[in-house]
Amino acid sequence: MKYRKEIDGLRAFAVVPVIFFHAGFKPFSGGFVGVDVFFVISGYLITSIILTEKNQGNFTLIGFYERRVRRILPALFFVMLVCLPFAWLWMMPGDMQRFSQSVAAVSVFASNILFWRQSGYFDTANELKPLLHTWSLAVEEQFYVLFPLFLLITWRLGRRWTIASLALIAVISVALAHWASIHKPAAAFYLLPTRGFELMLGALVAFYMNDKPSTPATRPISELCAFFGLGLVGYAIFTFDDSTLFPSLYALVPTLGVVLLILFATPQTFVGKLLSYRWLVGMGLISYSAYLWHQPMFALARYRTFDQVDGPLLLFLSVLAVFFAYLSWRYIEQPFRNRQAFKARTVFSLGLIMSMSFFFLGAYGHYNGGFTGRFDPEIVQLLSQNTRSYSLALYRMGDCFLVLDGSQNYKDFSADCKETVSDDTASLIWGDSHAAALSVGLRSTMSNVAQYTASGCPPLVGLVITDDLVCKNVNDFVMQEVQRMQPKTIFIHANWSKYDQINRSSFIKATIAAIQNIAPSSKILVVGSVPQWSPNLQTAIRSKLISDRANILEYLPVPLLEGLRHIDEDLREAADSNGARFLSAIDSLCTENVCKAIAELDGKRDLTTWDNSHLTQAGSIFLSKKLLTQIAR
Repeated sequence: MKYRKEIDGLRAFAVVPVIFFHAGFKPFSGGFVGVDVFFVISGYLITSIILTEKNQGNFTLIGFYERRVRRILPALFFVMLVCLPFAWLWMMPGDMQRFSQSVAAVSVFASNILFWRQSGYFDTANELKPLLHTWSLAVEEQFYVLFPLFLLITWRLGRRWTIASLALIAVISVALAHWASIHKPAAAFYLLPTRGFELMLGALVAFYMNDKPSTPATRPISELCAFFGLGLVGYAIFTFDDSTLFPSLYALVPTLGVVLLILFATPQTFVGKLLSYRWLVGMGLISYSAYLWHQPMFALARYRTFDQVDGPLLLFLSVLAVFFAYLSWRYIEQPFRNRQAFKARTVFSLGLIMSMSFFFLGAYGHYNGGFTGRFDPEIVQLLSQNTRSYSLALYRMGDCFLVLDGSQNYKDFSADCKETVSDDTASLIWGDSHAAALSVGLRSTMSNVAQYTASGCPPLVGLVITDDLVCKNVNDFVMQEVQRMQPKTIFIHANWSKYDQINRSSFIKATIAAIQNIAPSSKILVVGSVPQWSPNLQTAIRSKLISDRANILEYLPVPLLEGLRHIDEDLREAADSNGARFLSAIDSLCTENVCKAIAELDGKRDLTTWDNSHLTQAGSIFLSKKLLTQIAR
């Protein structure tokens, strides 16, 4: 097919916003749409290549897949190889285990499925995942596997049937994307069916341009449409943000902009000349390698500096990613795309060997628990027993703890949460996931404890923090249970620092008053904030492993502690002045600016939190005993 410099220039408009978005530069709050720009371009180019070869009578599946292997795998595998030693040196066992899972998933084109399955309320921060960006490569790779087969099947039905089928798939996909963005946002973001319409738009453009009359649109129309298309892409980049429902109908803004640019940004137009500018084309040529390099560099830098990377360093890393991109484009991408330098048999053989090697290496890292032999057995024992599934099981998820991801609602609180404690000697704990963590200790140290906890829902009457009133429904239901049970004691606890956008003090006062109105004999206890490790306790321990091994088994600094104390003072005033009582978790776990990192349970040491702030069983029992001591005073 005829080479179009403006398409490479458009690639630059896609990759630069993505890099700046992942660097956290606020003007590029919608830079994530660069991936959607890539999807439309990929759909257009792949379909154009297939159509050209079909028209010439020389299309073969083997030849198609060979080009994809040459294009994608060499640079990808090289970047993964570079990541391995840094992950080996820096990552704690749990993080190394998750990294190993991503290495295995990338090798079989399934990283988007892995990251979808990992996503959730308690997931590791995306900024710390070196291979997170490969989800989009997996989407494209799945498209590359399926799309040529689809065309070969529908081609026999005729060109019109093929185009109609593509259009129908696009319509179904965009409708599914919009629905899933509301009800299953993680699946909508990561999976091919909800991204397929973007690839289909590019494919439909390729069919149109293959069939269109030779007479182009008039110059004024082309200029206007190209400007409008560029405006749509720019609007999405600079105005969308993480609150934008995406992908959904909003994704049509940048993707239709790309469609207009492909159709009308010809070399004769101003926009076409702009996109053909030399440095933009150059950036477009290395855009694939730039995309590969930037996320591992950002993630590993954040991991090594304990998420304290600042703007100047991120800007430097962005420039460095472009430099590395040029090197890998020049010395890896280009040679492997040269059929004289590497024959097809060699490319397929190397691709298979490397894929299998990464898969088995990743699988071994997963089953080994993150290559635990790199650390002292005591450290491994401390860091390996705090798994997500173990902690969530203790929180009684699906029983008394709701993860409100669309699959549960307030009606799912089980009978075990209610009937076994339905008398006036019961205690009740109410709150979000922090309250679920605290409930582990309360249920271990007290009898007759009812638990009503839901992720992301603070125990504040009348508060609406989601459009669909999920948390309000939960809290209204809990108030009905309070009225029914008339519990002796009510513990109110949450990740209070998470709700900075509301007037906590006013809502606490209103909640206390509401409880007193329906359960006047209940003792109300407001439990303050637990320590917040940045970015998590494991990383705080890792910093000590590097600098000072001696103190890791006792107390560690908590940089955000002073801010939490200010929040607690507001809660204390609201509680103590309105007939309730405030209990300080910080006073129980911390002295000055250091907090307890290790607790003992049944003769074994364990971390007090398994992420940045959610208590383990040992931490929860330790804190609960301290809180009960405060109550007894």
